[in-house]
Amino acid sequence: MPAQQHIGVGLVSVGWMGRVHARAYGAVRVHYPDSPAVARLVSAADVSDDARAYASEALGFARTTADWREVIADPEVDVVSICTPNFLHREVALAAAAAGKPFWIEKPMGRGATESAEIARAATEAGIVTSVGFNYRHAPAVARARELVRSGALGPITNVRVSLLADYSADPRGALTWRFQTGLAGSGVLGDLLSHGADLAQYTVGSIEEVSALTERFIRERPLPTDAAAGHFSLGAESGPTGTVENEDYAALLVRFASGAVGVMDSSRVAVGPHAEYALEIYGTLGSVRWDFQRLNEPQIANSREGYRTVMAGPDFGDFSRFQPGQGTSMGFDDLKTIEAQLFLRSVVEGRQLAPSASDAWSAAEIVSAALRSDESRSWESVARVEGSTTLDL
Repeated sequence: MPAQQHIGVGLVSVGWMGRVHARAYGAVRVHYPDSPAVARLVSAADVSDDARAYASEALGFARTTADWREVIADPEVDVVSICTPNFLHREVALAAAAAGKPFWIEKPMGRGATESAEIARAATEAGIVTSVGFNYRHAPAVARARELVRSGALGPITNVRVSLLADYSADPRGALTWRFQTGLAGSGVLGDLLSHGADLAQYTVGSIEEVSALTERFIRERPLPTDAAAGHFSLGAESGPTGTVENEDYAALLVRFASGAVGVMDSSRVAVGPHAEYALEIYGTLGSVRWDFQRLNEPQIANSREGYRTVMAGPDFGDFSRFQPGQGTSMGFDDLKTIEAQLFLRSVVEGRQLAPSASDAWSAAEIVSAALRSDESRSWESVARVEGSTTLDL
């Protein structure tokens, strides 16, 4: 086995997703023993004393700090994981790029297309590789769907359906956190969930060129949070002051692909019932494929002679064999992030973009931007093209 390069990792924000990143780096060594890189957890930043203690004692970071700038400046930190709330993404990413340090950032990368473009351009100018948290594209079932499309097995693609329905904000007692404020989050469910759908659609079928959309806020007031660390599922005070929800709870899009295919997408953060119903359906003249994250390892495939059959993901599906020996034993969410982590580390060592890139995130942000313009104009809007290295056609 060739010698492995040790990569020093810095983490900014030790919340749920920061902890997922840290675990994923460690899991790369287990599931990809032939990886050209081994991650070393060097420094983690968080303003919370408890989070810093967890980073040190549970995750194994060598040191911690309350100031994320110290992570960027640390000479032993080679790459940076950016898991902050949206309103800090730009500042941290630009600092990492200025320091010449590749970064793995969560989506939405910026609070809209303008910030996303700025981050992507900074990465390109710095000559660094990047990674963005589009983890659903790494599901082995999605890898098979992409193979079926790109090989022509489904025939010319006619139409696509993407639906991302969740209930994390369905309770009107849910606290008015930063996610509901345009100045802090940017868009609502469009950036939070439908950006995943845009990436899935483009990664499997091809670029989206035009959008017609509508959005709605169903819960317009929420109680103010009682805790500064309030998150997705935190409740506000039962009686007390409330604030205005500024961004959308629901979005629906009609889209046109460059290939001539058409599609429909919708997403909700207030749907009562589905916890994480993230579905992708691709229809062609010779067959179709359907996948739902809730049935992560069970895509359905149909051809022109027979209806759907459920096909259990197995060793010939994407990176499945890195995690399980055979069909019937399931993979999970953290495994998708491990795939993402190893793609990022390989990108760094090999000096080529293999992980979802900052330009991929910019592309998804342009679809969100076009949807918001369409909602306002009540007309079709073109999706702007982006610059830089994307992985949509790798």
